Formats: sequence, structure tokens, C-alpha cells
Amino acid sequence: MKGRVTRAITALFVPGDRPERFLKAAHSGAGVVIVDLEDSVAASSKRSALETVLAELAPQSSSGLSAMVRVNHSESESYREETAALLQLSREPGNGLLGIMVPKAENPRTLGKLSARIPEGLSLVPLVESALGLSNALSLAQVPKVSRLAFGAIDYLLDTNATEGRFLDYARSHLVVSSRVAGIAAPWDSPSTDIVSTALVSRSARHARRFGFGGKLCIHPAQVAVVHDAFRPSMEDVSWAREVVQASSGAAQVSGQMVDKPVVERARKILMEAGQHP
Repeated sequence: MKGRVTRAITALFVPGDRPERFLKAAHSGAGVVIVDLEDSVAASSKRSALETVLAELAPQSSSGLSAMVRVNHSESESYREETAALLQLSREPGNGLLGIMVPKAENPRTLGKLSARIPEGLSLVPLVESALGLSNALSLAQVPKVSRLAFGAIDYLLDTNATEGRFLDYARSHLVVSSRVAGIAAPWDSPSTDIVSTALVSRSARHARRFGFGGKLCIHPAQVAVVHDAFRPSMEDVSWAREVVQASSGAAQVSGQMVDKPVVERARKILMEAGQHP
């Protein structure tokens, strides 16, 4: 289960109170489905949404759904009830729970308390959405059972009173470096709010890939294939990588670039990502 979360390029949110969308999300091609109990569910519907999610992920469910669940933040009234119910579900053989996403993650100690209670194999994904969360990113990433970090840019901008641009790039760089130092999978980038323009979604995903992200959160099934394509090496990348690997035993440069060990290793990685033998 943990490996599925760490390998996933896409993670698709689906509202926890819309069970008719669960299987559509599961068949979208997303690496992971995240059933949401937080932002997409009204306060008056949170308890019934939790009951629905528990039923769909239960071993006896006919849906066969496997998913992560985004609970409400740790200071909310429903956090304790949601985590307790999910922990109980996780102990049932054959359940479909892949892990828990914790929004507005800021306090490593609070996250550690949850980590200590969940079984091995279940993933924790802290969603960093504030200045304090970013400041504590490395400590959050080092909490046991954390598979990867995720970025929530909209709430981060709200918290910092900033606008998009280089300020967000700083946050992205910090999350990537923190993940690398902690030895966990590269983080998921914030979802694109555009559900109409595939070009904008692709541009956002390619930007995240250039910063070292390992994937991207999605809020609509139409975004999934676009993000997957954006995270695949381009034909130009593959051609360059093949030329570098072939030349590494002889030529000192390719297209004016010195071919030393780091360049060759990067080229081999590109070929592996493209599904080609280096």
C-alpha cells in the first residue's frame, strides 16, 4: 500500500459525500484516489460523509475501492473522530485504506502522535499549506510513516498574503529539498484550479517537474492524463539522454555539453523514466 502512494504521479481528490463519483475516480487512471472529508464537504455533511467513506473502504464493500482519505485539520472538531474511525478500519483485514492525508500540517509532534497509532504499511501525507508548515517541512517529512509531502498553494498564498510567482517557487524548492533530506518520495504539487484548459494544467505540471516534484494533486479526472504526460520525459529529453549514454564511453561532449558522471546519471534516469533500458 505504501509503495503505491510513493510511486503515484497523480492523486485525484473526490468529495467524500459523493459516493457515486468514487468508482469514476478509481477508473480515471490516477495513481491514487484521495477521498476528501475536508474542503469539499460542508460542515453539516461531514459525519455522514465519514460514514459513507468507511462503508466504501470496508472489507465487505462491493466496490473494492482503495483510497487515501483526507481528514480535517488537527484543530478541527471532527479530526479526532475521523482519525479514530480510520484507525479502526485500518485494522480490519482486507480494508481499502491506503493512507491518511493531514491538511494544514504544521506540528510534527501532532503528526507523530497519529503516526504512532497507525499500522505499518499505511501512508501519512502531510499537506503543507502555511508558512509554519513550510518552516517545519523537514521535521514533518521525518515523522515515521510519512511517505511524501504535498503542497497546498492556495491556502499557502492566503496564509502569507502573497501572490503567485517566485514566492511559490521558493516554497516548492523547500519542499523538494526537505523531502530529499528526509529520504522520502518527492512531493506532490498543488492542484491546478483550471479544469477547462489542458494547456494550463500541463504548463503547471511541467513547472512542478522542473522543480523536482514527483507528481501533482488533481481535482478533476480530466487533469489526470495531462499531468501524467507532463511528467513523462519528452521525445527531445529521451533523444538527448540516449545520445549521452551512447557517447559516455568515448566522446567528452554532446551538443556542446560536457559528458561527465552526473550528466550520464541524469541521462540514465531519463531513459528509465521513459521506460527504456539505459
